[in-house]
Amino acid sequence: MTKTVVIVGALDTKGQEFAYLKALIEQRGLRSLVVDFGVLGAPAFTPDIPREEVVRAGGGELATLASGGHKDAAMQIMARGLAVIVERLYAEGRLDGIVGMGGTGGTSIATTAMRALPVGVPKLMVSTVGGGDVSPYTGTKDITFMPSIVDVAGFNSISRRIYTNAAGAISGMVEMEAPAAQESKPLIAASMFGNTTTCVDHARALLEAHGYEVLVFHATGIGGRTMEGLITDGYFAGSLDITTTELADEVCGGILSAGPERCLAASRAGIPAVLVPGCVDMANFGNLETVPEKYRGRTLYQWNPNVTLMRTNVEENRRMGEMLARAANAATAPVAIVLPLKGVSMLDSPGGQFWDPEADAACFNAIKANLRPGIPVIELDANINDPEFAEKCVALLLEMLGAGR
Repeated sequence: MTKTVVIVGALDTKGQEFAYLKALIEQRGLRSLVVDFGVLGAPAFTPDIPREEVVRAGGGELATLASGGHKDAAMQIMARGLAVIVERLYAEGRLDGIVGMGGTGGTSIATTAMRALPVGVPKLMVSTVGGGDVSPYTGTKDITFMPSIVDVAGFNSISRRIYTNAAGAISGMVEMEAPAAQESKPLIAASMFGNTTTCVDHARALLEAHGYEVLVFHATGIGGRTMEGLITDGYFAGSLDITTTELADEVCGGILSAGPERCLAASRAGIPAVLVPGCVDMANFGNLETVPEKYRGRTLYQWNPNVTLMRTNVEENRRMGEMLARAANAATAPVAIVLPLKGVSMLDSPGGQFWDPEADAACFNAIKANLRPGIPVIELDANINDPEFAEKCVALLLEMLGAGR
């Protein structure tokens, strides 16, 4: 069966470029389906889905947007409408991959639609912002960015090569078939950091021995958001949230925050979860010079030339304990909290650079003080990276999941 690449873009200002892309994709033997989201001039060629349909799906009127006086509203309406159409095409089996090209405006509209698609569907964005921070455009989805190098505006010796590469890239992604999995296993989400690697590696091996597949997410802000986005989308049977360090960055203004609602996804999704205040002893900043002045007198540890860790204090740990309790309290499925009394990270161990029993206790006490009745709190006289800690977390999760498979 011939696969279909959906091409999305503004055919009024970039019609020639999209016609070229369309022709190259079809030369590969694939079907193309073009969706136009331009609102000003006439399209350079007739799309498969016209802008009028996109506008209607977004709840707007083309006549109002075509005046050019409501660019902000036009972008919002076209983005909303394109997402609706793209979701529908995928549900109908008419979308095997999607590609867009554009500047900041076109990128915003196209990637809004791409984010509406499941992880694993090929998504390619050729963009003028492709070489910068594209996290606002990708969100938690697997959108591949290709820098356009020059603006997506006409043909020259560079742009022609870029458009050709883009056609080859999306065609290759769509044509490529993943090897069939030997066995479908229930998925467990786990969070990890360099300072909890020993714990999570041991836990993963134990869960895999019980027939589960463990997907590990690095707690770098985007890692936590991606994990929780996939939990929300229903991918996981359970959550082993051992490394909740992103809360420290949210509280302290560090660079790896995953937002104030981190840890809530499993509770809202109704899947069993084990929560651990892992690596809440550290907030992350860039190189030493980037640490805010107000923190210069704190205990700092240069993890590598580009990462400086700051030891969190009693008050910050109290706040994080409250956040963890709030997440557990929202649970609609079994949940348990496990506390490592000999340190929440590799650095936070007796004699370690971040060893601070008073700060740890502030977090632990806040959890227990704010937790609703009925949620178990297990305290282990161990460091988070000791084998018995991982083993207890896994045993609890397996019990909640139904004693494994």
